[in-house]
Amino acid sequence: MRDDAASHRHPTVQFPPSLWAQTAPPRDVAPAATGTIETDIAIIGAGFTGLSAAIEAARRGHSVTVLEAQAVGWGASGRNNGQVIPVLTAAEPDAWVARYGDAGKRVVDLIGNSADTLFDLVREFGIDAEAEQTGWFQPAHSPGRVALSRKRVEAWQRYGFPAQLMSAEDSAGMLGSDFWYGGMFNPTGGHINPLALARGMARAAEGLGVTIHETSPVDSYRREGAAWVLRTDRATVKARAMILATNAYTGEVKPRLAPRIARSLIPVLSWQMSTEPLGDNLRGRILPGRQAVSDTRGDLRFFRYDARNRLITGGAVIGPHDVAGRVQRKAARSLAEAFPELGTPTMTHVWSGYIGMNWDRFPRVHQIGPDGWAWAACNGRGVAFGTAMGRELARAVTGTDPRELALPATDPQPFPIQGVLRHIAPAYLAWLKRKDLSEPKS
Repeated sequence: MRDDAASHRHPTVQFPPSLWAQTAPPRDVAPAATGTIETDIAIIGAGFTGLSAAIEAARRGHSVTVLEAQAVGWGASGRNNGQVIPVLTAAEPDAWVARYGDAGKRVVDLIGNSADTLFDLVREFGIDAEAEQTGWFQPAHSPGRVALSRKRVEAWQRYGFPAQLMSAEDSAGMLGSDFWYGGMFNPTGGHINPLALARGMARAAEGLGVTIHETSPVDSYRREGAAWVLRTDRATVKARAMILATNAYTGEVKPRLAPRIARSLIPVLSWQMSTEPLGDNLRGRILPGRQAVSDTRGDLRFFRYDARNRLITGGAVIGPHDVAGRVQRKAARSLAEAFPELGTPTMTHVWSGYIGMNWDRFPRVHQIGPDGWAWAACNGRGVAFGTAMGRELARAVTGTDPRELALPATDPQPFPIQGVLRHIAPAYLAWLKRKDLSEPKS
């Protein structure tokens, strides 16, 4: 792999200057859609959900056309930290079942198997995505959070998934630091180079006969008779079924494309960054098993290695002044606090992208018409869940009995003052920081 900026440039698409854009295997941007196109299934968005859906639908013998506004992996799928996490941020398994019954149980299975779904896909198609299924660890940042970790472990174990409770001693051995107090470990998780994964999924889909059109933002879609009709500035696409797979970017490129869905979530800017590669001595002592780590704080501390032994971390800060500078200094201090022998690392790459948040942190599934589906609000856990959800949406439009699907559909619930909430969302971090300092009551 080349580690230079030239590998990701294209005359019509500019990727964020991330580590992933410099290290992912290159991909030539596919031609834009033109003329009239007829297909069985039209998919809007070439991120993890859209590409996963395309692969599954093509495997089932259907013609598939993917329309991407920018380029494969340009949005959240190519900008995130690359942690493959088989749980969600707050929607626990019992809560899914309480809310949706049997459909909720199917969602629990979807979530619990989501990391395996992603890594199995990587193995099946031989995708060069720096994939390491080394497990995911959520260390408890205070003694009181250990009790919450225990509850989460017990809940996932009741549904048959391999969550494990780690002691403070176990945690210190895994992390190379006694900064945390134990926590929940899931061996099915891990990490990937997310842009490399997206590009590899695109190649896999194209190998199955899927047509991908990049630089083809969809202006509108509507149901006309027995077909969905999607229009770009240069093409009309007619399809029996349609999947909207744009999540946090639903309202960013074409605000009028799906306004109710776009206003039902708050796009929040998430910052990622990388250190210089660690030398062998430090690499062997800090996180020796190369797990993905994100702790129990609301003001999250998270990190993992990439293939070049850089620590990939990130964070958030309050206020608009010098955000990139302040967030990297904060993340560097956090690593130094947990790993004193590391010192205060220098960040070589800093980049950002949106994640889709909503008020209760439950992802939402929407049936937008006959054979028309969408989902939104990853709440920071879209890598594994989005990949698994894409496969599920493909099953929905290719004849699977709805009673077998993990798709508890709801109507979009737009925030009444979404524009205002977008501006004040960073202040939520202040509340999370205060909450992190207090112990839970139970």
